[in-house]
Amino acid sequence: MKKIITSALITITLIASPITLAKEIVIKFSHVTTEKSPKGKGAILLKKIVEERLKGKVRVEIYPNSQLYNDKAVLKALLLNDVQLAAPTLSKFNKYTKKWGLFDLPFLFKNTGALNCFTSSKKGQSLLNSAENKGIIGLGYWLNGMKQISANRPLITPDDAKGLKFRIMSSDILKAQFESVDANPQKMAFSEVYNALATGVIDGQENTWSNIRSKKFFEVQKDTTVSNHGVLEYVLVTSKRFWNSLPDDIAIELEKIIKEVTAKVVEYALDAAQTDMDAVIKSGKTNVHTLTDSQRQKWANVMKPVWAKFAGEIGKDNIEAVQHCNAIN
Repeated sequence: MKKIITSALITITLIASPITLAKEIVIKFSHVTTEKSPKGKGAILLKKIVEERLKGKVRVEIYPNSQLYNDKAVLKALLLNDVQLAAPTLSKFNKYTKKWGLFDLPFLFKNTGALNCFTSSKKGQSLLNSAENKGIIGLGYWLNGMKQISANRPLITPDDAKGLKFRIMSSDILKAQFESVDANPQKMAFSEVYNALATGVIDGQENTWSNIRSKKFFEVQKDTTVSNHGVLEYVLVTSKRFWNSLPDDIAIELEKIIKEVTAKVVEYALDAAQTDMDAVIKSGKTNVHTLTDSQRQKWANVMKPVWAKFAGEIGKDNIEAVQHCNAIN
């Protein structure tokens, strides 16, 4: 009789206890650009698709315009699990891997076709794992575009940059790039650039048309040169700690979604490059100069020694893989 009562009590307890539901996973995505930039649009699309396909399981919160962290601080936050996704420029990872410095080498990539050729190749995809031993997982390359250069004077020859203060991202390679033309590189957070240009703290900057337009840099620079001297590529990253904590089915679906969104970001960036350049020119607020092939080659020749200086840490094989893509694009 006692056994029957005990069994009944256990049954009643199980029925009365609330069913434990799986807790919704919240992914905080912090980035520094506006929502209208290719990266900003990519973040919004990622949120939309994730919440459609993983409804009730995963929610994405987006924090654009450095609302939470700048690109330098966000990596520390990522490792502390204060945010779960970020998309800094590859220049920001010097502390975590030297390999991604490849994307900072001046005049290395012939065009965006060569860039996409490399990032989609076996070599480019394997490079995404370069910071994994530091706890950071690369999930995909998010294109922004080719970089242009601006100042309050025309920049037609390398000598025109002499003595000017240029804002750069936190990259020793970009520092060497501007030092090669006798300019003064100034490391500075992206969120501080507009005010620094407006107040004369710095004389110029390098960036893509998307960033030049969305952050209104063209309004505080008398001259902008179409140089296409470098690329601005972001890498979508998460922490190994967070990614390994995900249920397998969710991680697999997120990978599929990220691949899909990454392809769209490339489209956004390519469209923005032309649209934003046209808008900046139409504004009439900055004089836009286009380098001839011979003028551009002079800049390339002066900056080329930067490649050799950093080839050891970047990997000559990676540089050669890019040159192969240059040859077929």
